Order: sequence, then structure tokens, then C-alpha cells
Amino acid sequence: MIRPLPKPPSWLPVDAYVLALIGTVVSAALLPARGTAADVAGGASTGAVALLFFLYGARLSTAEALAGLKHWRLHLTVLACTFVAFPLLGLASKGLVPYVLTPELQAGFLFLCLVPSTIQSSIAFTSIARGNVPAAICAGSFSSLAGILVTPLLAALLLGSAAGGFSADSLLKIVLQLLVPFLAGQLLRRWIGGYLVRHKKVLGLVDRGSILLVVYTAFSEGMVAGVWYQVTPARLAALLGAEAVLLALMLALTWSGARWLGFGREDRIAIQFAGSKKSLAAGLPMASVLFGAHASLAVLPLMLFHQMQLMVCAVIAKRRSRDLEAQDPAAAEDSVAGPLSDPAVTVTR
Repeated sequence: MIRPLPKPPSWLPVDAYVLALIGTVVSAALLPARGTAADVAGGASTGAVALLFFLYGARLSTAEALAGLKHWRLHLTVLACTFVAFPLLGLASKGLVPYVLTPELQAGFLFLCLVPSTIQSSIAFTSIARGNVPAAICAGSFSSLAGILVTPLLAALLLGSAAGGFSADSLLKIVLQLLVPFLAGQLLRRWIGGYLVRHKKVLGLVDRGSILLVVYTAFSEGMVAGVWYQVTPARLAALLGAEAVLLALMLALTWSGARWLGFGREDRIAIQFAGSKKSLAAGLPMASVLFGAHASLAVLPLMLFHQMQLMVCAVIAKRRSRDLEAQDPAAAEDSVAGPLSDPAVTVTR
């Protein structure tokens, strides 16, 4: 029997998967892959990325996505937050160079602003806060689907040479490694979709294992190339501060903006959690394709932001739930918006 990752002690503010990511980074720092081992790890990483997007395509229900289009105003709002507001703030971060961020860290900060939203954690936090869970499911799915094309295009336009530029070779890599496997998964979904639903633990193991392999390969390349010597503790502290400001701005924008647009409480919760977060699972494979040997430094802002958003959004979700219970306990019990098999596991993406 395949067991889920063990939960860390209750006093730890991180989940088991984040600890696994940290352990992978440490392993790459101490024992980076070199020579033939690096070639093998690179090939395995490429295959893992393709497998990852194949599984994304196989488990995304086309029928559910089409049905969710009925709530188009909410989905457009989330997409605007993810692919318009975030990138604009990312572009504004150029003003932090060179005094706060190095050009390399700023490129990673901007890339963080370009990746799609999460699915699982958006659903989990929306459910905890008693929001519109079906809307969060569709919004996260649409964002992930759009990100397969939008994120590489935005990276090519806004990052330029830092992401390898927009060339026929980079476009071909994106199509072959991301889009083709995703479409293949969609085509085969009717035959394998049921299997994936019945074996969620196996799917989760492949999903997370693939990401860990990508992280190890990227950080190994960074260690061999010496890029990590460019990052000082002061720069890391500055990066964390910049990301805290970014998250605070997006949380305020999604909540207040949704209120201004006339959305109800449950919809505002879904918009806040789906529109203010970024997907580590989608961002890491894309970075490995777009940045190559410099992916380790490019994904550092995304990895730090991932942990920060989980911790902050967990607090906000519980607060929203308590506020509803204080206002109307009966309504709070009636608004449980859908089952979550294991919130401690689903919020890791």
C-alpha cells in the first residue's frame, strides 16, 4: 500500500511536502549531479515534466470546465488577477534593481508573477473559509489550462533573454514538453480518467515525485554553474520582504476588487484564494524549460512565495470561517461547500 507523506509535528508551520522540497534542495547543494549523472538527471527531468503535464490533461474534466463557464465574470476576474495584475506588479519590481534585488532574482520574481494559479490549495482554503468551492475548482482549472500557453508567451515577451528569448527552439520545447503531453492526456482521458480517480494516491506520488526530480536537477545545475554564490543572506531577506508586499497587495486587491465588482461573500472568497496564489507544481516544470541551467535561481522566488502564501492564506481562511460563525452559526453550518479528502495534503500545490 502506498502511504501519503507523513504529517510533520503540529508545532511545525510547514507541511511534509515543503520539507521534502527543502531536503531536495539541500541534497542538490551537497551532492549535485555532474557529468554523466547530470545528463541522466536532465533526461529524467524532461520525461518527468512531460509525464506531469500528461497527468494534468488526463485528470482535468473537460465537461466540468465547460460547465463552469456559466460563472464567466468570476473566472475572468481571477484570470485578470493572475495574468494582468500580477505581471504588472512583477514589471514594477524592476525598480528594485540593483539596490534590493539582483537582476537574476528580479527575473525570478517576475517569472513568479507569470505562472498560473493553484487548484488544490485554492479549493482547500475556499472550503475552510466557507466560500464557493465549485467556482474555485473551475477558476483554478481554467488558470492552469491557460497558463500552459499564456505563461511561456508572457515570459518570452517580458523576460526576453533571461528566459531564453522567444525563438523557434524555445517554442518547440514548450509545445513538445508541455502542450503535446497535456493534449494527449485530454485525448486519453475517457480511458484512463477513471483509473486516475480511483488511484489518487498513486497520482499524487507521481505528481510530487516529478516535481522533486525537477527541483533536484535545476538546483544541481545551479550549484555546478556557481549561481548560488550570487545570493547573499541580505538579498534573500530583501526578496522575502518584496514577496510579502506582493502577497499583501494581491490579497487586498482580490478581496476589495471583488467587492467593488459586486460579488457576494462566497464568490469573493473564491476570487481571493484563486487570484492571489501561484502554482509551484506548474511553475517549476515551466522554469526548467524556459531557464535551463539558470532555473535554480529563477525558481527560488516561487518556492519562497509558495510557502508564504500557504501560511498566510491558512490564517485568512480560518479567520473568514470564524467571522461567518460569529455572524450566523446556522448559516456557517449550511455553507460547507464540498468535501475535501485531506486538506493537509491538498494545500501543498
